Amino acid sequence: MSPAPLSREEEIQERPFNLRLAVRLVACLGPYKLRVAAALVLIVAAAASSQLGPWLTQIGVDDYMLKGDLEGLYVIVALYFGSLAVQYAAQYGQTRVTEMTGQLVMRDLRRRIFVHLQRLPMRYFDRTPIGRTMTRTTNDVEALNEFFTEGVVSVFIDLATLAAILGFMAYMDLRLTLVSCIVIPVVAAATFYLQGKAMGAYRELRLRLARLNSYLQENITGMEVVQLFNRQRRNRRDFDGEHLPYRRAEDREILYYAIFFPFTEWVSTVGTALILWYGTGSVLQERIEPGVLVAFLQYIRRFFRPIMDISDRYALLQSAMASSERIFLLLDTRPEPAGGGGLPKAEADTPAIEFESVRFKYDEGSEDWILRDVSFAVPAGHSLALVGATGSGKTTVVNLLCRFYDVQEGAVRVDGLDVREWEVNALRRRIGIVQQDVFLFSGDIESNIRLGDGAIPPERVRRIARYVKADAFIERLPRGYGQPVAEGGSSLSAGQRQLLSFARCLAFDPAILVLDEATSSIDTETEQLIQEGVERLMHDRTSVVIAHRLSTIRSADQILVLHRGQVRERGRHEELLARNGIYARLCRLDYGRAAAG
Repeated sequence: MSPAPLSREEEIQERPFNLRLAVRLVACLGPYKLRVAAALVLIVAAAASSQLGPWLTQIGVDDYMLKGDLEGLYVIVALYFGSLAVQYAAQYGQTRVTEMTGQLVMRDLRRRIFVHLQRLPMRYFDRTPIGRTMTRTTNDVEALNEFFTEGVVSVFIDLATLAAILGFMAYMDLRLTLVSCIVIPVVAAATFYLQGKAMGAYRELRLRLARLNSYLQENITGMEVVQLFNRQRRNRRDFDGEHLPYRRAEDREILYYAIFFPFTEWVSTVGTALILWYGTGSVLQERIEPGVLVAFLQYIRRFFRPIMDISDRYALLQSAMASSERIFLLLDTRPEPAGGGGLPKAEADTPAIEFESVRFKYDEGSEDWILRDVSFAVPAGHSLALVGATGSGKTTVVNLLCRFYDVQEGAVRVDGLDVREWEVNALRRRIGIVQQDVFLFSGDIESNIRLGDGAIPPERVRRIARYVKADAFIERLPRGYGQPVAEGGSSLSAGQRQLLSFARCLAFDPAILVLDEATSSIDTETEQLIQEGVERLMHDRTSVVIAHRLSTIRSADQILVLHRGQVRERGRHEELLARNGIYARLCRLDYGRAAAG
């Protein structure tokens, strides 16, 4: 099976080093300047002390060993071990500081991403698979963790080490130092070419991993349907179609690394041979001391190690660029508007709802309007029922009321104030929604009702549970209100989850009550038990009800019939039945012939 093509936003593009992204990454270290400064001081100390050995060897050979001065040689040996102790202490401190700094930066970045995700508009989640978002917050963040803990600081370590080596080498003999640098252009050319190729494979690897995670998340979540319809073999073929491109990209990345490191080792061997050839001639011609050649042979092996490390860090830097591109794209996604600081025209516990000539479509580039010139008003304390066929726009009305989306034309007002002028959190605190698909969080029954709000006391939780008749099943659970809830509420029945959703909504005492197919998962007996409580709640609040069951809407003050995004009928239950129009037809088809008379 051929892999699915990448979407436009996933297209692979070869990009050079992006200075703007690098600056944004380094800026994340801003709050920890003192830690970074301490790390740099320790880096310099570790680099200098680590390269004292060959220089001390040169002194020991030329000034003491060849002259037979053993006592002086003992001093050199003591200094050698002293440099090792300083190197160890400096490296220990530098590692501790950089690792802790990297973890603090990652904590800040993960928190920033999580907070930002909660502020993104619904449109973002409509078009972005969950698996791709998870990849951004896990794999890509971990790539940046490696960049901060092993990349930036390690590059400084390698640069300081190279500077120390070149400094000692130039101090001992400048011409031999220049010979040592002959092979550097070859290593640099190989680095940029092979690492650039590896980076292209790495960027595709990340994108394919995001697709693979999306596929796995979707199929694991829908495992019941997979097994019910015997899709295991088909899913295995589809999985191969998603996984094979990922594996091929990984193979290409491994290939370039497999070429690069042996090639660099070969070049370093050539460099050693050049030093041995030129240095031996210099010793024989007495231009340099034998100890200098001994020291250079040690330095040349050390010289290529930081070059190889910098090359590897370059790949790490490029991988951080690939990850940061997507992370900053996520962080740069415009959050939903916070709204204005306006106040409603009149203070009221039950604000009125008004739609005026509302036109709306989810895809702004589409010609298909979901709502077309929809207008209605719900006086404070009254109820509105929305009915219509699937896709007629009922749930869209609720989405616009809560300002999950903004209208393209017209206005939506709550208590006389356009929802775009409300502060979003204040608006949504006034609205309580009971949805058809109830989502419960991991935790226990009580925490799912109060949603972590410590201002809601346990007595209120229990009183509300009794009010919606949820206490009957809760008290039968082994641990009652402390009963653990599995992810998504899978340990509870659909009806039980629906009752908890009622309790959760009422716990926050909303001024506007929205019931979106709220009793669809409750059996008839349970519905009769809570119907009285629901009617009392609707009596005290401005209510919007979407339902297919006649019992939940027949007592509404106003019924709105939506058909293909337009208001086709409005009135009370008996009035609409008498007209024998769309509502009467829906009653006969969906609500039962007996209900329609």
